[in-house]
Amino acid sequence: MTANPASPPSAAATGRPWTCPFCPLCCDGFSLAAAPQPTLIGSDCGRAAAALSCFGAAPASATATVDGRAADHESAVAAAAAILAASAQPLFAGLATDVAGMRALYRLANGCGAILDHANGDALMVSTRALQDRGVFYTTLAEIRNRADLVVCLGTNATDHYPEFFRRTAPAADAPARHVVFLGARMAASAPGLEACTTEEIGFAGDVFDTVALIAARLAGRRTAASDPALDALVARMQAARYTVVVWESSSLPAHGALVAEAIQRIVNTLNRTTRAAAFCLGGGDGGYTANQVTTWLSGLPLRTGVHARGLVHEPQRYATAQVLAQRAVDALLWVSAFSPELAPPDTDLPLVVLGHPGLEAAATRVNSVFIPVSTPGIGSAGHLFRADGGVVLPLVPIYADTLPGVAAVVADIATSIAAARAEGGAR
Repeated sequence: MTANPASPPSAAATGRPWTCPFCPLCCDGFSLAAAPQPTLIGSDCGRAAAALSCFGAAPASATATVDGRAADHESAVAAAAAILAASAQPLFAGLATDVAGMRALYRLANGCGAILDHANGDALMVSTRALQDRGVFYTTLAEIRNRADLVVCLGTNATDHYPEFFRRTAPAADAPARHVVFLGARMAASAPGLEACTTEEIGFAGDVFDTVALIAARLAGRRTAASDPALDALVARMQAARYTVVVWESSSLPAHGALVAEAIQRIVNTLNRTTRAAAFCLGGGDGGYTANQVTTWLSGLPLRTGVHARGLVHEPQRYATAQVLAQRAVDALLWVSAFSPELAPPDTDLPLVVLGHPGLEAAATRVNSVFIPVSTPGIGSAGHLFRADGGVVLPLVPIYADTLPGVAAVVADIATSIAAARAEGGAR
């Protein structure tokens, strides 16, 4: 078994800040109490608390399985390698891992001709397709904190799934006064970070598609048959603001949400002709942003790309996990879920390899399945994740030294086993 890289000193033991790996905001201003189980100090973030409840104060014992029976690491690796080597078209999905894990998975995909898709691929593709079709103008957490005087939360109150968002973007001491508009969403007036802001709630003019189309048209100076006084006032406020930020959540959009994402960019682009504006997309959890960034820098293409022998093929709709499984377009599934036991593989009778949190053992108990428990970056091992604003990679500090290997180590072992088997077969 390949050993984990040396881990930095425990954050809980030293009292240094801990970076949370369970949300794409990657909050790094808090610390943990180690016993009786990891507990967040300095925040009441429900998302972090729920995730930490799946871990103890010390490493849990976990055993690999093959066909539902306990197996040592080497036997499980060999069984996983056999499944992937026999596959004509495998799917690597889930992909909930860190930078090192995704780099290793991409190298293995090259050797297996695999298709790559994240568990949250549908939401990721909303923003990716907007980038591909029209281009995007995104901002950062720091820019919102320092410059934004108008924040429009479109169809989301931000805090339901990202509880620390307003605390992370609270106006800096020398920042301009801020007004926050919850457009088509319940107001989150009591959220930490909103204390110094004025807030209001405005309903959609119809649905989200009608609303963004109306705002885009009014900003562009076009006449519209529909009129909404509240939206007219919002348009005037956006035109007068020094820096408007439109915050949206990719997973909250309805079908064809990419059209909303494109309309948001039209709004932002129009505003930038006379003032400053940008968008901020909340999404990319379970390592989604990291998987997409790593795949893009290694291949030049985002997720939902097939790394085939004939070359790279990017199919943002056809290579969706649910679709390729339903159409039997793949013949094996490698599922990676290092952060949570909640992110289980889809129900399938295909040969299955699961690299996951120890709590996922029950997801691979049938014949022709392999389960290999892996360490969670930021809990039992070090690692790195991309933050939601895309340009920042944060180091993850473990809270204890895990007994489990990381995803990168297991994937490297599988690749070595495949290469050895092929070399042996070629020598015969």
